[in-house]
Amino acid sequence: KESFENQGKSILSLGQYLTKDFEDTVNTIHSSSGRVIVSGIGKSAIIGMKIVATLNSTGTPAIFMHAAEAIHGDLGMIKSEDVIILISYSGETEEVLKLLPSLKKIGNNIISLTGKKNSSLANFATAKIDVSIDREACPLNLAPTTSAMLTMTAGDALSVSVMNARGFAEEDFALTHPGGSLGKGLTQTVADNMISTKLPL
Repeated sequence: KESFENQGKSILSLGQYLTKDFEDTVNTIHSSSGRVIVSGIGKSAIIGMKIVATLNSTGTPAIFMHAAEAIHGDLGMIKSEDVIILISYSGETEEVLKLLPSLKKIGNNIISLTGKKNSSLANFATAKIDVSIDREACPLNLAPTTSAMLTMTAGDALSVSVMNARGFAEEDFALTHPGGSLGKGLTQTVADNMISTKLPL
């Protein structure tokens, strides 16, 4: 119950951190001719993959790039028109900071998701989204629990805001979800299921 209360309060407080940077991020992604590249390491990498999945599901082409692999060649996937989202709660993650000089030369818009608004990453970013918390749900206040959940929540908010800006409709959703129960519900018609031969007459 303490964990639920901790994380619930943190989600509800996230709205107070919404600044013009959030709006600018939505507009930047919406108007970009490139993709959204999300990067991080550790728990931030896992959260980044989830944000990428949500962006792709809602009409925004996105790719996950692991920060450790990026500094060893994966930066080659990036084009200047791509929007980069870098995730690091401390804003001081070494592998993430090593990306910044190259990204500056490529000329990307860089969005930071961090809990330290005066960190190296936040100060470098084109726009910064604050996901700071009072404490983790972890009783030792160490394991990324509430901070991880809040970062993912901010990523979901970005995804649905861009989705709304695009006017992404149910028909568009059906195109990217042809499989499973979602796809069946959105794409199958009566004609796909009706018996039309050897009818009992």
